[in-house]
Amino acid sequence: MRREEARMGQEPLRLVQFTRSFHIGGTEVQVLELLRGLPSSYQLQVSVLEDAGPLMGSLWKLGHSPVAFPLKGSVAQPNTVYQVYRMAQWLKAQRAELVHVHDFYSTLIAVPAAKLAGVKVIVGRLDLSHWQGRARRAVHARLTRMADHVIANAQAIRNLLVSEEGLPASRVSVIHNGLDLRRFDARVREGLKGPLPDTGGAPVVVHVANMNHPVKRQEDLLLALAMLRHGGTTLHAYLVGDGPRRPELEKLAAELGVSDTVHFLRHRTDVPAIYTRATFGVLCSNAEGMSNAVMEGMASGLPMVVTRVGGNTDLVLDGERGLVVPPEQPARLAQAFSRLLSNPEKARGMGRAARDFVARELSLERMIRLHDALYQRVARGTGA
Repeated sequence: MRREEARMGQEPLRLVQFTRSFHIGGTEVQVLELLRGLPSSYQLQVSVLEDAGPLMGSLWKLGHSPVAFPLKGSVAQPNTVYQVYRMAQWLKAQRAELVHVHDFYSTLIAVPAAKLAGVKVIVGRLDLSHWQGRARRAVHARLTRMADHVIANAQAIRNLLVSEEGLPASRVSVIHNGLDLRRFDARVREGLKGPLPDTGGAPVVVHVANMNHPVKRQEDLLLALAMLRHGGTTLHAYLVGDGPRRPELEKLAAELGVSDTVHFLRHRTDVPAIYTRATFGVLCSNAEGMSNAVMEGMASGLPMVVTRVGGNTDLVLDGERGLVVPPEQPARLAQAFSRLLSNPEKARGMGRAARDFVARELSLERMIRLHDALYQRVARGTGA
């Protein structure tokens, strides 16, 4: 008997998805996929801190108009308490059974509100808290412990929660992000939305990440490219993403003498099509959760060179689906690039294995199925 058939006659599970906003980001995309894919045995509501962002149109098309509980600046003010009270009252009025909250700032509102309203709550922990100071990490850890269950999207995050924050292992599940390969392939077929720099047939590495925070370590990529060039190897790089650090990275590329082969593409909406023009991909962060950029590179059939941090090793098995190097070691990054360039057949085999892994382990259907089972178990004590 299918799960959907087994639920016939039951009341829909009243579930609230709560995220900060619907600006472009991996978390927001995953929330949309859950809203799109969960079965009809749910009554879904959406709440946000800020009802804004370019993905709002996609949310409206799914028939959802989010309820906002704005923080309005610093969290250390009476408005935060007021929003907690407002949400608690709203949850009671909606007769909500379960709240799934996806980010730090939304957790500040959702967890105490759910507890006041007598509603079960699941906290999503989607990174290693590398961007938080000590005080925020302590608050996040305390609120996470108050939750009925916690979802980590990478094993490294689960390890942190259990070993450093003291959560019981039984209250933390790992559910990897999901990727809709059919939709991804359709975006590939749509082609480029704008021109790409001409590389004259030279190999290309693609790096997709924002330029807001040093954690992404684009400078290590630039240093690796300069090392290769000094050794006589020309490798072009497409850097997709933008942010306040871009001018200093452009300056560094000029100082290293690689400005002619490093191309800053800024924000692009055609990343799948850009990946198809690459020889391989790279993500060289010194901290990371479960990277959608790496998943999309793998879905493109590329071998990915990644650093041994966070969820990267959940995705890339060294030597089989790409190469894994230590963080903040540009020389090791350059060696990995050389290894792929010197053995193109082996590199293509890694890319095929990466694509197969995404299809097998990171399907959207699998991600939704695991969330569905967990929601049923936490809210109603049923499900596998």
